[in-house]
Amino acid sequence: MISGGRGPPVSLWNEIPTMPNAAELSLKAAPAVRKRSVWPRDSLAIAAVLAITALVAAPLIGLVVIAFTGETEIWGHLARYVIPQALLDTTLLLAGVAAVTSIAGIGCAWLVTAYRFPGRDKLAWLLPLPLAIPTYIIAYVYVDLLDAIGPVQSALRAVFGWHNASEYWFPDVRSLPGAILLMGFVLYPYVYLAARAMFQTQSAQLIEVARTLGASRFMLMRHVALPLARPALAVGLSLALLETLNDIGASEYLGVQTLTLSVFTTWLNRGSLPAAAQIACVMLLVVAAFIALERYGRRDRRFAAPVRRPRMVAPIALNGRTKWAATAACCLPVTLGFLLPFVYLVHEVITRGLLVGFDRDLIRHTLTTVALAGIATTIAIVLGLGAAVAARLLRRRPWVGTCLTIAGLGYAVPGTVLALGLMSPLVAMDEGLNWVTRSIAGIGVGLVLAGSSAALVMAYVVRFLAISTGSAQAGLARISPHIDDVARTLGTKPFGVTRLIHLPLSRAALGGAALLVFVDCLKELPATLLLRPLNVETLSTYIYQYAARGSFEEGALAALLIVAVGILPVIRVVQLADLTPGSEQPVSSK
Repeated sequence: MISGGRGPPVSLWNEIPTMPNAAELSLKAAPAVRKRSVWPRDSLAIAAVLAITALVAAPLIGLVVIAFTGETEIWGHLARYVIPQALLDTTLLLAGVAAVTSIAGIGCAWLVTAYRFPGRDKLAWLLPLPLAIPTYIIAYVYVDLLDAIGPVQSALRAVFGWHNASEYWFPDVRSLPGAILLMGFVLYPYVYLAARAMFQTQSAQLIEVARTLGASRFMLMRHVALPLARPALAVGLSLALLETLNDIGASEYLGVQTLTLSVFTTWLNRGSLPAAAQIACVMLLVVAAFIALERYGRRDRRFAAPVRRPRMVAPIALNGRTKWAATAACCLPVTLGFLLPFVYLVHEVITRGLLVGFDRDLIRHTLTTVALAGIATTIAIVLGLGAAVAARLLRRRPWVGTCLTIAGLGYAVPGTVLALGLMSPLVAMDEGLNWVTRSIAGIGVGLVLAGSSAALVMAYVVRFLAISTGSAQAGLARISPHIDDVARTLGTKPFGVTRLIHLPLSRAALGGAALLVFVDCLKELPATLLLRPLNVETLSTYIYQYAARGSFEEGALAALLIVAVGILPVIRVVQLADLTPGSEQPVSSK
């Protein structure tokens, strides 16, 4: 771009002289060309955007329809006895997890970015690994470790000569504070990855100016680094809180009555689908308020990045006790969130002989889990790329942004709410399919969608479509629209532009999105519990059944399989997210 004084920037493409042959084109032929090529292309893009929006909006509409079919007496009971306590517990849980993830994520990201200390390079890629462990597995592990008959309290009694729990005090992990700490140490990588990416790409010029004005390193983080990283930090924190809101296994096991758990128990244990839908509508209001609050916090704020790659600030080497303190601070969350649970699972698998006499059905459950996650990931990436490309073609239409916002609400909807909302659309589609088959062959086909794994795949796609759409949009945003125009003038069709230009240039963004969606599908529990067909188990539901019977140790091998399958994608995500230039020498801030 070329700046023209006080006027708007002028694109370099506007400076290219017009080809002589362009003047010889007939003006009457131009409208005909638009009718044959541009209009069909726009029609297809509009249809794609509307179809993807309808895919996400249908469960939400179905949820509202189910909620209004319930009796008013049910709502009165819920409003008096169920919702107040569940809303209070949910609010306190979200506030606590927000504090823990922010402190651990931002603090560790700043330490590994701004300083050099022992183990820094290894900790930089170890810190995101808790993403591979679901929250419910963390809850099961720490309850076994810290319970009254667990190894920790047993060792304390042996060392100090105590005989029972009445002779000493020990914090109860099955409590709201315990849930906050455990979930926080598992979900902080969402904030850590976002914060580190922003800290790494901040320009050295800003740091140098602040240091010349006498700013200390802490003041640089507080007044320069954090304000510039605020949009990314808001996204990372939102993901962590939405995962907290979606959790059901850890909340139930730790005794925290959240709104999500209330939906689950009301539907299955009390057998009231309309009452569960009414609680789910309250959750939707909470999610909408949360999104509105986050956007209100970013009102009238604009963030800009330099066009050229900025010079990076070299990390400062710490000395003495400070360097060991930094190492300990970064080791704490990764130890509690990944290393300790991983070692415990390996120990349980070995000591209980689960590898020798393991349940052979576990192989089938593993293949089912990987297959469902792979199919859902493929569909989500294709739909996300299609939505991003369609939005790029229709970028001058203001309603497209609203449609993509609706399409991104799936991730903000907890799995239990999504499962409830999908029931009506799935049953309606099955009824339509049965009507068609009866009209043609005189016989129905039964529940093809609602009674099969297709319902699970659809739930996964709707829930995690926002990840693929957002990543695809971020990848396409780095490709100048002028490149598309040049390719079109050379006769390339829109599909060819996507295949030859968009896909190669946004491959890294799409790859990272695919890995995140795959890992999230592996760990998903609430929607899987409610929508899985009979005789179909995933690793998450397999573990949940053992935990519900109080024998989680017998499901340690399945838990270890989830971690083993998910750890490689997480490591790959870390590699894709590491934006530090490898060949360039950073500029020292000393």
